[in-house]
Amino acid sequence: MAWWRRKKDPIEPESQASKSKTSIPKGMWSKCEACSEITYTDELVQNLRVCPLCGHHMPMPTAERIAAMVDEGSWEELDTDLRSTDPLGFCDQKPYEERIRRAIDRVGPHDAFRSGLARLGGRPVSVGFFAFEFMGGSMGSVVGEKIARVFERAVERRIPAVVFSASGGARMQEGILSLMQMAKTSVARARVREARLPYVSVCLHPTTGGVAASFAMQGDVILAEPGALVGFAGPRVIQQTIGQELPEGFQRAEFLLEHGMLDAIVSRLELREHLSQLLSLLCGEVRAPEPAATGS
Repeated sequence: MAWWRRKKDPIEPESQASKSKTSIPKGMWSKCEACSEITYTDELVQNLRVCPLCGHHMPMPTAERIAAMVDEGSWEELDTDLRSTDPLGFCDQKPYEERIRRAIDRVGPHDAFRSGLARLGGRPVSVGFFAFEFMGGSMGSVVGEKIARVFERAVERRIPAVVFSASGGARMQEGILSLMQMAKTSVARARVREARLPYVSVCLHPTTGGVAASFAMQGDVILAEPGALVGFAGPRVIQQTIGQELPEGFQRAEFLLEHGMLDAIVSRLELREHLSQLLSLLCGEVRAPEPAATGS
């Protein structure tokens, strides 16, 4: 019965086998949601988060999208001093102020929309990007104000306006104040039309709710990424309302293009070049600055 008293051999600090094993860093690989292809994350980022096997467009952080869509070094962010408040004292599972605070800690202080000036194909543009990672890209008072300013700057500077939309719709925590942004942004967009300046709307996945019901579908040219969900209410709500079966994929970009709701579906890999060519057609070629006259 002495076997249980026997001391075990001391554990070696590190065997040769364990030395050869290395843990894989988290996030090193990414899996495609559509085809399950495994890709190095760095390679996927270089490919603008488009699956190299099936072409599926994966979610893209806003900072990466800005870098990919405008000319290098031309992005000038504006309206960074605007902050959401809690005018209704709203509280559901958490107070609205706490939700805002957590979103800022996780994403940054830009709210769900980033607005500014940039160059696209050498052409100055007034441009805005929804940040879906900030409370689902929901449109509250701050987002509505920033979008309106994108259009106002386009009129002031006589330059095109471009907006990249990705939103779950109006921000319910701001109630009617959020819904009012639909009218506010539509009026600002109308001023761009009155000034006879082009506005290009790019619908990303998803573009829904009050955003789809206002400025996102009011572009002179409306583009979308492949497979993007674009629509006002969700399919379940619509089906329950009208009591009919809906066609499969009826809110996807391909269905909307087939039925005349979009002008084109453009891959993210070609979108920047497509926008540059489109603005050249709408505005004319970018003229190089004339050399300063020199005295004889």
